[in-house]
Amino acid sequence: EWDQVLEFIAARVALIHALAGTFIPLLVTAVMTRFFGANRSFAEGFRVWKFALFAAFAMTIPYLLVATFLGPEFPSMFGGMIGLAIVVIAAKAGFLMPPANENWDFDSPDKWDEEWTGRLKHSVDAPAPASMGLIRAWSPYVFVAGLLILTRLRALDLESILRADFVTWNWPQIFGSDISASFQILWSPGTIFILVSLITIGLHGLRLPDYGQAMSSSLKTLLPASTALVFTVPMVQVFINSSGGAAGYEQMPIALAEGVANVAGSAWPFFATFIGGLGAFVAGSNTVSNMMFSLFQFGVGERILADPIWIVALQAVGGASGNIICVHNVVAASAVAGLVGKEGAVIRKTLLPFLYYALISGSIGYGIVNLSSGVLNVGFVLAALIVLTIIYHIVKYNRRQTI
Repeated sequence: EWDQVLEFIAARVALIHALAGTFIPLLVTAVMTRFFGANRSFAEGFRVWKFALFAAFAMTIPYLLVATFLGPEFPSMFGGMIGLAIVVIAAKAGFLMPPANENWDFDSPDKWDEEWTGRLKHSVDAPAPASMGLIRAWSPYVFVAGLLILTRLRALDLESILRADFVTWNWPQIFGSDISASFQILWSPGTIFILVSLITIGLHGLRLPDYGQAMSSSLKTLLPASTALVFTVPMVQVFINSSGGAAGYEQMPIALAEGVANVAGSAWPFFATFIGGLGAFVAGSNTVSNMMFSLFQFGVGERILADPIWIVALQAVGGASGNIICVHNVVAASAVAGLVGKEGAVIRKTLLPFLYYALISGSIGYGIVNLSSGVLNVGFVLAALIVLTIIYHIVKYNRRQTI
């Protein structure tokens, strides 16, 4: 069944993320010190290598375990929540942190580059004291996580009720075609978010006008993405259901898969993540990238005699990494930060982590799908070289500090 296939894909996606994500906190720190520090040095970011690796494992290990045992809905949420809790406690305790005399900070505000300040008015004023406790502030997230778990636990068998026909909206044979659609409103995670937002009115003592204002702001944020999806989803359906024409061609994804398989051959896993990232860059999200290219990637996997589930997993990983260079995301974030018109500069800075992530993920994927040829295949060797390069720079910088 499709649910089982989805679980298989999610577990493989989580494994690749867990391996490739090990050095992401360290690379992000190095990029920050390189572009925004007084000395413009990558090396300064490596001084926190112990804590950065600890932070990575604090997130990736729970992420992998949740994806393996609970299913595809929870990894990002629980991995992030558990990792954040562990890292915050460790940071407050000074665990694996560099000595106080090695603390890093941004350059003085008068020397900030206009390219990354934009229209944002910075202030060094102390933040206002918190108006609610930590438990109360986190309670909506706990409710969302708890309800998601309860509805997905097979022992409770709530799925049969929440996905029943009487609560499912169906649209058969859309516009006279063979394509049908359905929406299970109570099974959708979005319904749980809306329900918890209503519960939060009482939890946080919100006034109805304030809740209405929050909903209005959320809808304004949702509208641009929804507008894109309204046109993207039909386009994807045309893309997928494009067979049966007078010329007798296969579906577009299958035709593309045949052409790519002939050109790239067994080396395709190296490119699969970059295609996923390119899809997210152009289309605006990992979701749309996966909708567009999953069938294509599956077809390539079949034609090169590789496990197509792993190839689709590489597509999803690539789409996730493409979020950091996604034009839609960068434009939205730049608008919030007052960096309108600086999107190109932002993407140039985030391109390095994307290239690392896509390359090492593709290398790991190639190594896994070609494991029958031995552990010392090209994929694992390239992944090992990337890791050794990072370790070399860590050792080099720490030796320089010691001397």
